[in-house]
Amino acid sequence: MIAATYTQDVGYRIEDVPVPRIGPDELLVRVMASSICGTDVRIIRNGHRKLAPGQKLILGHEFAGVVTEVGSRLTRFGVGQRVGVAPNMGCGQCDECIHGLPNMCPDYTAFGITMDGGHTQFVRIPSEAVVQGSVTPLPDGLPFEQAALAEPLSCVVNANRASRIEPGNTLVIFGAGPVGLMHLMLARLSGAAAVLVADVQPERLEKAAELGATAVVNSSAEDVRERLMHLTAGRGADVVITACSVASVQEQALGLLAPFGRLCLFGGLPKDHAGVRFDTNLIHYRQLVVTGVTGGAPRDFRAALRLLAAGRIPIDRVVSHRFATEEMAAAFDVALGGEAMKVVLRANL
Repeated sequence: MIAATYTQDVGYRIEDVPVPRIGPDELLVRVMASSICGTDVRIIRNGHRKLAPGQKLILGHEFAGVVTEVGSRLTRFGVGQRVGVAPNMGCGQCDECIHGLPNMCPDYTAFGITMDGGHTQFVRIPSEAVVQGSVTPLPDGLPFEQAALAEPLSCVVNANRASRIEPGNTLVIFGAGPVGLMHLMLARLSGAAAVLVADVQPERLEKAAELGATAVVNSSAEDVRERLMHLTAGRGADVVITACSVASVQEQALGLLAPFGRLCLFGGLPKDHAGVRFDTNLIHYRQLVVTGVTGGAPRDFRAALRLLAAGRIPIDRVVSHRFATEEMAAAFDVALGGEAMKVVLRANL
């Protein structure tokens, strides 16, 4: 079967690999759709801290498919069942896992990051994924492509909860890439009265305006703070979300918040960044909250699937390119080019 593989300190390849075999407590899933994530691109370019030198794996943590084989000891799944897969699994014993947050487990494992993932045709689903609720039956009628995008949406659901977005709030979202647009769509669904979106790419800002942004700002040409203060009569934002990996944006974001505002640092910075300087007096005197999120838990994944199945999030709007699975090399060329939104691979085009 075709697969996009990455070997730590060596690089990535599109190659043929064997169809995996499963054990008695495992599933085999045929991948019907997968989406290339910014994390895939970063792994290809920089490797990943959890991979050992020379370690090889199949990329891909955003995927959905059909169960084609069921281990002899499993009874809750059947051949032909449509499923989505939340990628993160924990140790099952730490406090984070006991609280249902395997994405926060110090020893987490994940499809496409520490183990073989979904940029291929068949995926072995290990027992821990089954036991921890990572495998979820898909709602009737939900397309596989949308189900594959439930994973990034689950991360946005996590951030939405952490940011405590309330009806009537004003938001600033830095970044109008696929995830930034998901933040925009979910914020409007949560009752945000106004959402300002900032980016440096005009095409992405145009898309944000189409999806309901109250205002869009090209931050390379216009001052975000000035535009925000004009929009809010000098009050500032209730919530700022940094859906980009830029240290200067994080530094700027704190000063945009109104009293009792919340800053969510959604996009992480490169490991060699020089640090971020905050005026902590702003936090103190305005009673601000600074938080961050990484990934999503199975509860977030299931919430994302329900939102998609109900048609509340038009997730198709963030997809710019679609390829057949056999066209994987071309799909990765587009994703690595840096201009695309979501690039999706689909079986049986």
